[in-house]
Amino acid sequence: MAIKALSLISGGLDSTLATKVIMDQGVEVVAVNFVSSFCRCDHGAKGTDGCRHEARFVSEQLGIPLKVVNVTEDFLEVLRSPKHGYGSNMNPCIDCRILMLREARQLMEELGAAFLITGEVLGQRPMSQHGHAMRTIEREAGVEGILLRPLSAKRLEPTLPEKNGWVDREKLLDISGRSRRPQMALAQTYHVKDYPCPAGGCLLTDPNFSRRIRDLIDHDLLNLEDVRLLNHGRHFRLTPAAKLVVGRDEHDNNMIEGCALEGDHLFRPLAEALGPSALGRGADFDKGETRLLAACLVARYFDQKTGAVSVLVTHKGRTRELFVTPLTPDETKCYLI
Repeated sequence: MAIKALSLISGGLDSTLATKVIMDQGVEVVAVNFVSSFCRCDHGAKGTDGCRHEARFVSEQLGIPLKVVNVTEDFLEVLRSPKHGYGSNMNPCIDCRILMLREARQLMEELGAAFLITGEVLGQRPMSQHGHAMRTIEREAGVEGILLRPLSAKRLEPTLPEKNGWVDREKLLDISGRSRRPQMALAQTYHVKDYPCPAGGCLLTDPNFSRRIRDLIDHDLLNLEDVRLLNHGRHFRLTPAAKLVVGRDEHDNNMIEGCALEGDHLFRPLAEALGPSALGRGADFDKGETRLLAACLVARYFDQKTGAVSVLVTHKGRTRELFVTPLTPDETKCYLI
């Protein structure tokens, strides 16, 4: 019976190459793709499913089965207070790797796999891919000895698959550092031509997105419903208990309206007017002054720039019309997250 391994596939180049290196040694491989609301590998047309789309493409090209696991809820707990801290923004890279490898460890047992594969490269990422961090991740995820990193294996201690002869260590690689040239050369050897996100991608490394996440954490609002809004529109903190999200385009408008909960307030222009939709969330929207401020802010983005502007406000099926003076650009910036 062939030895089976479970490979963590992101859809990027490194995990693709690592999987191919092990498959070429006759090991049966199953791919797993861990997804969350914070992945930005959105190659392809708008509306595709991001990293899942890329991982599916890779698994089909390699001819191996793929299992997709959504870890958003568990990841939110990590994000609130990561044991090993954040990177340069709100990226808890070490804790994130531990979470995914713990999940993979359980899945490995369910699938009858003997070891795990990742595309990690020693020294490629400053927070999670140096020697000490890699050892910490292995230990806390419970995968010591069974986690094989084929691209850097010759620079790391031999693993159980190597010691047991399941894979030939001499056929593994010794890549290290941040240069992509060795991977690009290997990709040519394997005729891998379409790798849309070779270095992966996480929204939590983006400073603007990180400010939005920090705002949710600071106001104890880090939950699935509020996270779903983070990728859409402009975000404003009006009061500690009132947040406003204003659409940038038709796609944003549709997504924002689709995310509305029962207690939310929706702000729109009149049917014949041009302007964005906006969503107000939080207890302070029950106050007239907060609704008025939100209407003034939304009106800032309407096509009509002078005089009183009409804004429709809908809450629990009831719609009212407010006539407001739009905020100035400088006034608007005061509330921008």
